[in-house]
Amino acid sequence: MNSQTIGFLMNFWISFSLALYFHSGEREEKCIIEDVPSDTLVIGNYKVQRWDIHIQDFLESAPGLGMFVTVTAPSAEVLLSKLYGPQGTFSFTSYLSGEHIICLQSNSTRFVTFAGSKLRIHLDIRVGEHFLDESVLQAKDKVNEVKIRLEHLIEKVHHISKEQDYEREREEKFRKTSEETNSNILWWAIAQTLILISIGFWQIKSLRDFFISKKLV
Repeated sequence: MNSQTIGFLMNFWISFSLALYFHSGEREEKCIIEDVPSDTLVIGNYKVQRWDIHIQDFLESAPGLGMFVTVTAPSAEVLLSKLYGPQGTFSFTSYLSGEHIICLQSNSTRFVTFAGSKLRIHLDIRVGEHFLDESVLQAKDKVNEVKIRLEHLIEKVHHISKEQDYEREREEKFRKTSEETNSNILWWAIAQTLILISIGFWQIKSLRDFFISKKLV
């Protein structure tokens, strides 16, 4: 397998990501939850399209419209709060493992408002990924290009290992929670049994005292 084929496969594997889009109203806030390991770089790319009532379709861009991006850590600390344009890139590094809330809210950057306008927001979130500078790669020879891509692959493997450690940590927490819940259920069942036995003895004693008082026994 030659260096060009290796480079193509590496570039395909590294650049693969999942993207989504959703609709939003003017100044409406939309949030997604991203489960991120600690000490991990998260990069988000977005693009906003505005609905045009005349052509009944979304425009390629939304001039005069900004996007306010807010990122909140699991500890409720705000990691990022910044106003961007209709298309941009934001990034942050997590310091805690857990669910990070990423919110996007449209906000006009000019004295123009699009009252009631529908927006389409394209969002691409990449976790633990550092992008390769293609201009730098083109300036290098093939050997150095493969070397740089291999270093990127090694970094990607480290990130995958970190994600696996995080999943094991989550699994351990879930197992402890399940064991505590099962233990509580067991003790509650024992308590219920003791209460029922006590009530049974009390009812038997009450009936016995009643029969004795009525001289039925």
